[in-house]
Amino acid sequence: MVASETFRAGSGPVRAVPSEAGGLLDVLSVAAVVLDSRGRITLWSPQAQELFGWSAEEALGRYAAELLVAEDHVDLVLELFAKVMAGDGAWAGVFPVRHKDGSTRLAEFRNMRLQDETGGMYALGIACDEAVLRDVERDLALSVPLVAQSPLGLAVLDTGLRYVLVNPMLQRINGLPAEEHLGRTPHEALPFLDTDAIEASMRQVLETGVPLLDQYGVGRTPADPYEEHAWSGSYYRLEGPGGRVIGVALVVVDVTDSYRAAREAAAARRRLDLIARASVTVGTTLDLERTARELAELVVADLADIASVDVLDSVLEGSVELDPGSRSGPTRFMALALGTSYATDAVRAADPVGRRTTYPAERLVTRCVSTRRPVLVARIGGSDLQHIARDPAAAALLAAEGAHSYLAVPLTARGQVLGALGLLRTRNPLPFGDDDVALARELATRAAIAIDNARWYQHATDTALTLQRHLLPHPPPRAAGLQIAYRYQPAAAASGIGGDWFDAIPQPDDRTALVVGDVMGHGVHAAATMGQLRTATRTLADLGLDPARVLRHLDHIATELDGTMATCVYATWDPRLARCRVALAGHPPPVVIRSGRAPALVDLPAGVPLGTGGLGGTGFENTTVDLLPGDRLVLYTDGLVETRGDALDDRLDLLLHLLADPALPPEATCDRLLSALRHRDAADDVALVIAQVRPHPPAATAAAAAGSHDSPSSPLSRQFRLS
Repeated sequence: MVASETFRAGSGPVRAVPSEAGGLLDVLSVAAVVLDSRGRITLWSPQAQELFGWSAEEALGRYAAELLVAEDHVDLVLELFAKVMAGDGAWAGVFPVRHKDGSTRLAEFRNMRLQDETGGMYALGIACDEAVLRDVERDLALSVPLVAQSPLGLAVLDTGLRYVLVNPMLQRINGLPAEEHLGRTPHEALPFLDTDAIEASMRQVLETGVPLLDQYGVGRTPADPYEEHAWSGSYYRLEGPGGRVIGVALVVVDVTDSYRAAREAAAARRRLDLIARASVTVGTTLDLERTARELAELVVADLADIASVDVLDSVLEGSVELDPGSRSGPTRFMALALGTSYATDAVRAADPVGRRTTYPAERLVTRCVSTRRPVLVARIGGSDLQHIARDPAAAALLAAEGAHSYLAVPLTARGQVLGALGLLRTRNPLPFGDDDVALARELATRAAIAIDNARWYQHATDTALTLQRHLLPHPPPRAAGLQIAYRYQPAAAASGIGGDWFDAIPQPDDRTALVVGDVMGHGVHAAATMGQLRTATRTLADLGLDPARVLRHLDHIATELDGTMATCVYATWDPRLARCRVALAGHPPPVVIRSGRAPALVDLPAGVPLGTGGLGGTGFENTTVDLLPGDRLVLYTDGLVETRGDALDDRLDLLLHLLADPALPPEATCDRLLSALRHRDAADDVALVIAQVRPHPPAATAAAAAGSHDSPSSPLSRQFRLS
């Protein structure tokens, strides 16, 4: 007979597959004995020999009572045999049997009558060792309630991954009765779970025999379709006593409580991490727009998919609103920042950054600011987007992008509402909840303080810049015999306004004083000090003093201004003599540009800064420089040439190189210098003056020629030195 054959039974084929050794019947070793009507043994199985010790040759033809029963029990056996043969029913029970070795053993019997085709009667006895049977019964008695009453979900699947057993706990976990499991694969019974991974794990265990423990899974089942649950599953292969693989067992533990606790703990850690990152990434500068952008970029990383920062226009104008809750009408905002966690067309639905827009009272961001309270729309409904977006087209765009949850929190600092942080979720499937509201409020509060600091700093910067520009000369200065071009460029907003200044002061006899100075420090204080020194300089210039004496007086004034220090270059131009007298107070040296020669730094004593006491009056010296028509003198502050990453000598060489084009007019030369030497984020301001000597009137030509620097023996040429 082949290993398996197919038979027809009913309407379909039935496959008969012989069992391998090691099954339950093999464990029980069931013996079969057949007696004729007189009680003689006519059939004897090998298991009977194993159980009773007698071989078939020794047992066949002998009376069973004589062979197997002790004398004390013969009458009882004959009585039972007679009842069975009379058709009074089968007999079952435990009976002591005599073994060939002389011992007596208890055997579990099932006896019944048989009839052949001629009407002959026989008795069939089926027996097994009573101790072995009791062990099996005990194992079954323990395993059945163990499976049924287990607090763990248990299942057995055959080698085709079809359920053959599920216990009540697994039925409760899956939300399905046993009949909807049995005979089905996990994919068929549990399509709402990731059954591909489950079945792959089972096949791996069946093939390798290596258990898989604590396989984590999350999902929703019919038992609780609205909440996520978590399970820990373990798989191990089932084998029969002979090692035959009969299936795979599954143990499932519902770990939802620990999963939720871990998820909440992880969320709390993320919130703390986000707050910690906010403390170092939001408000890194005192730039208002950058601070808003840092906030938007922070929240889209972990909290929202789209974020916007809108600030009240009145706040930007510097007004203080004592009772923002009293506002009930439209409100004017400016969009400061917009952030997204991914590239999306939904940005077109937001108000463009930098635009001032009036929001109606029914818009949710307006309500957030007017009530000073968060506005949460956990699940966006039909008309909600009309109150979130600026217009119907923007609402349609957000709907197409999948916007499903919205949150707005006020930006409040020092008791004043500055604006609102708006958050949208599109890809994140979870709606905003109370924890998100608390986190957003914390982030908004921290950011609002930084934004408030930035806007007050911006206000102070604008004030200082306005003051400084007001103190600088207007309109452009005019001087006899000189064409003057000048520039003032403030530092980047984050660095504040400095105290740089310049001036061209008319003096008697057509002379002109040229001044460029730099007060150390930034802000309103530096600008105000600059104004005081500039005023003092103009007053001293009217006295016609030489540059060194002017600097000594300015040093004395600066010393009395609360320790203020400044650098300064002071030059007086006399068109009749075609000469300049120059003195420095710790300031970068001027550049002289002569026709036909390369630009050069004027070699003169550097002096000491104003406010240091002038080294007892010896810290300032005059140097005379003669200039002919077309010659230029360039005065500047250190912000033009000093940078953190470059050597000063290299920067000065670059300055001289940029000044080497004599055909470029002074105004264009100023622009060229600023364009090439200044960085967008420069930390210092710059004052720049270029004075070019105009052609002399005919009457003065001879006198100028007489004192020309072209004559090596000229007394004037010996009064100054050029590098």
